[in-house]
Amino acid sequence: MQKEGFIEALVRPTVRALTPYYSARDEYDGQGNEMIFLDANENPFDSGVNRYPDPHQKSLKKEISRLRGVSPDQILLGNGSDEVLDLLFRVFCEPHSDSVITLPPTYGMYAVLAGINAVENVQIPLTPDFQPDVPGILNRADKHTKIIFLCSPNNPTGNSFEPSRVLSILEGFPGLVVIDEAYIDFSENGGFVPMLKNHPNLVVTQTFSKAFGLAGIRLGICFAAPEIITFLKRVKPPYNVNGLTQERAYTALSNLDKVTREIQEIKAGRTHLHNGLMRIPFVVEVFPTDANFVLVRVDDARLRYSQLMEKGIVVRDRSSQLGCANTLRFTVGTPEENSVLLNTLETLDT
Repeated sequence: MQKEGFIEALVRPTVRALTPYYSARDEYDGQGNEMIFLDANENPFDSGVNRYPDPHQKSLKKEISRLRGVSPDQILLGNGSDEVLDLLFRVFCEPHSDSVITLPPTYGMYAVLAGINAVENVQIPLTPDFQPDVPGILNRADKHTKIIFLCSPNNPTGNSFEPSRVLSILEGFPGLVVIDEAYIDFSENGGFVPMLKNHPNLVVTQTFSKAFGLAGIRLGICFAAPEIITFLKRVKPPYNVNGLTQERAYTALSNLDKVTREIQEIKAGRTHLHNGLMRIPFVVEVFPTDANFVLVRVDDARLRYSQLMEKGIVVRDRSSQLGCANTLRFTVGTPEENSVLLNTLETLDT
């Protein structure tokens, strides 16, 4: 059980002492269109986007809070999940002093952000069945370890982490545990957002890029205790989520039936793709997945990648990742695209 005030103790002293920038729309946040706005040095002529957007995305957060069952003060929105992750580094990790733990094979941006922020990245490999090595993680964590990053469903492997292992990390580590749930909507598991109420050191990130089909608007979500959100807001740029992004996200949340239909179609396509790949002679192993992609071990990943490129199909070679030798990652496409992929694979030389 964490002691009261432990979040503030984790925050970098410079951030604790920081006076955040307040924009014009922080000082006046009313919605009255009848007002004459002469406070923010905007162009007064209406273009539809001549005014600054709501810096706190209040309307959008209300809709997200209803969808995910959390309060708006537990939500921070960012310019993609990568900005949210970067903010976590900047608030909690002292450069040239602190460290984070990542679990390869995993999303490569954690290591990149550690490097950018001059924070040591301690890598504790996943077990052979791609699950967190709980004893290895907890034994390696020390007083300088501020964050453990978990990706569930994991990229590039596609599997979800066992809740009991995640719970052991949450209860055994005194720092932040960040769970990246970019692919959670494709999983049969409910995810870890409901655990926020009992674990103040838990942070969950999600995105509109995958299930919502809005990768182009760059919108990431952070769910955490209100105290964590407050510190993140101190360092975020004033208008980090633009007005057009907020509008498109709000529209998508108003049409969840469409999102649900597309998720179900992607899940069906995933099953079709998984079963079809099992029949390809040079496929060695098809890994179980809860994401919108399938990781496959083949006889020669470089050869098969090149052959598919020649046929006009772009996939991802993940062979350089730890434990992923000779693997290709296939994103689930439309039914037509999935059929083209399988038909093409069947024509390749064996």
